[in-house]
Amino acid sequence: MEKIFDNTQVAFSLKSDTELDRAYFLFKMIDSQPLVRIGTAVTNFAIKANLPVEGLIRATVFDHFCGGINENDCITVVDKMFTKGVSSVLDYSVEGKEEEEQFDAALQMTLKTVEFAKERLAIPFAVFKPTGFGRFELYEKLGEKKTLTPEEQAEWDRVVARFDRVCSEAHKKDVALLIDGEESWMQDAADDLVTEMMRKYNKEKAIVFNTLQMYRWDRLDYLKNLHEVAKKEGFFIGMKLVRGAYMEKENDRAKEKNYVSPICVSKEATDINYDAAVDYMLAHLDMMSIFAGTHNELSSYKLMEAMNAKGVAKNDNKIWFGQLYGMSDNISYNLAENGYNVAKYLPFGPVKDVMPYLIRRAEENTSVAGQTSRELSMIKAERKRRKGK
Repeated sequence: MEKIFDNTQVAFSLKSDTELDRAYFLFKMIDSQPLVRIGTAVTNFAIKANLPVEGLIRATVFDHFCGGINENDCITVVDKMFTKGVSSVLDYSVEGKEEEEQFDAALQMTLKTVEFAKERLAIPFAVFKPTGFGRFELYEKLGEKKTLTPEEQAEWDRVVARFDRVCSEAHKKDVALLIDGEESWMQDAADDLVTEMMRKYNKEKAIVFNTLQMYRWDRLDYLKNLHEVAKKEGFFIGMKLVRGAYMEKENDRAKEKNYVSPICVSKEATDINYDAAVDYMLAHLDMMSIFAGTHNELSSYKLMEAMNAKGVAKNDNKIWFGQLYGMSDNISYNLAENGYNVAKYLPFGPVKDVMPYLIRRAEENTSVAGQTSRELSMIKAERKRRKGK
């Protein structure tokens, strides 16, 4: 298959020279690990101390990785990307909230994005995080099969009601809904709840999508078992497949609490696991829909080749490729240019509330070998190409 991801002209066609320079500067900074650590610490301190850093953050890292501070703010970016055939997933990326009213606010915002998606062809999915709708510790306690107190049970009932409200709206409005994956020690409870939603709302097709983080060695078996359940009970499976974003945290906790880490032993093992899950889903497209969330070029080529070999149309609605806004434009825009379904995750929210998300992105870029240098080499190639015009 021809190597389409090297085409920088297509990849950066929407970026002005100034934006390209900013991207270069940002990835240069992220490329330096100590700088990421220092920057993270300073930023956290400045935000906690209410120092006026928002303008600086907004003009640099925020505008590169985020769509705006609210959903209306994102529309310019959404429309602009869609001119090149790249869709958007509006992601309200406010993390680490603990209060009931904050969970209700996240619910309202998610409902708003479902409404947005219904009205716009450019937004084919809505999304939320389980911990956006309920306390982490509650998921954790349930996952450990511990008995909830009456207060906690009432609290959990509210979490379930929030899930149901969004899934019901998505079903009613025919908007596919992605539910993000989080840390393994809270994920069991989230998985059970999402499966419950699939049973209820995926009777005709996949509306509700769970997330499988394939750096976990147990996820392929989980998918196969779920498939058996779905066959028996007659519902469709929607899955977003990703490698995963909490590796250090997962390994550290396993070591500290002395249990076997849920993370694959190596990057290679993760890659094999990821591709195997894609293949498994592709072999069962009659019951499954795939959102392949990956910044890995090889995995993307493999999926394209497998689709071709199986005679699956490039624009088959059961297969979407996904990347994060501000990253891997060479994959997203070249896929779209070649007729595949592509959607970028477009985070939004108040600057200080989105900072944990942005910090994780920076750390993730630093820890994924080759990610930042690949971004940099693409940006350099495009700057050179433009200068040579």
